[in-house]
Amino acid sequence: MSKIILISGTTASGKSEFAVKLAKKINGEIINADSMQIYKEIKILNTRPEKSLTNKVKHHLYGFHSVKKKFSVGHWLNLSNKKIEDILNKKKTPIIVGGTGLYFKSLTDGLAKIPNIPSKLRKEIIKFHKKLGQKKFFRELIKLDPKCKTRLDPSDSQRSIRAFEVKKFSGISLFDWFSKTKSNYDKNQFIKIYLDFPREIILKRIEARSKKIIGKRSINEVKKFNRLKVKKSLSSNKIIGISEITDFLDKKYDLKELQEKISIKTRQYAKRQATWARGHMSDWTRLSLIETKKYIKNFKY
Repeated sequence: MSKIILISGTTASGKSEFAVKLAKKINGEIINADSMQIYKEIKILNTRPEKSLTNKVKHHLYGFHSVKKKFSVGHWLNLSNKKIEDILNKKKTPIIVGGTGLYFKSLTDGLAKIPNIPSKLRKEIIKFHKKLGQKKFFRELIKLDPKCKTRLDPSDSQRSIRAFEVKKFSGISLFDWFSKTKSNYDKNQFIKIYLDFPREIILKRIEARSKKIIGKRSINEVKKFNRLKVKKSLSSNKIIGISEITDFLDKKYDLKELQEKISIKTRQYAKRQATWARGHMSDWTRLSLIETKKYIKNFKY
């Protein structure tokens, strides 16, 4: 049976470097599973892999999508399935790398075929959310769909709104829709690796990265992004650094404060990723920093 390797971990855990080393050993090709690294206009802020890595091994689904267009988990799954098939047909090993948990979940568990929600209802629910605020809205969501209580992050407004609209329109819990789904692949095809480094190491790496990315190139990226007048509802606005550099350009704070704000936001993101992994990736092989080199050296399947 052909194997598919999945590599995840929090931001700044060295996933890209680890994946390239493994790909070189086993004749693999890499597929992106990071929702922010799909955008072609942003490279520095989302720390897209450098040419020093992409020249060594073929990379797919990086920097191909416009920040002005919508992109969903479903879009990613369709594209990644095609890439996986292409790579397997070449007798190579697909290695899916990234930090977006929902992408991995759609690949391993399948994607729910939820009916389209009427735009009128979506607007009403968004308006209701705005009126209540996330905390009160989440309480209303639990009344409507009790299954969300233990399965959703109470602070995740985007998924809370999605769960609310699905239950309101279909009468079926979002999680019941999920339970009806099926992956295209046999569960035994997956080799699942999670880079699990101590939090203090991740925090040091985040701080170093925040210092590294702040400069002329990242500031120019944000200037160009702002000139595109991207709709506020689009996910590309969530790229860490865009709103912070925009405020810096508006002279709301100095360079040192900018660096600190980006570092804090990245730390918060890493914490959310780690929380997701604890809840959804308990069956993944966890590797410490010391174990990664040994793992590649001894890797067999």
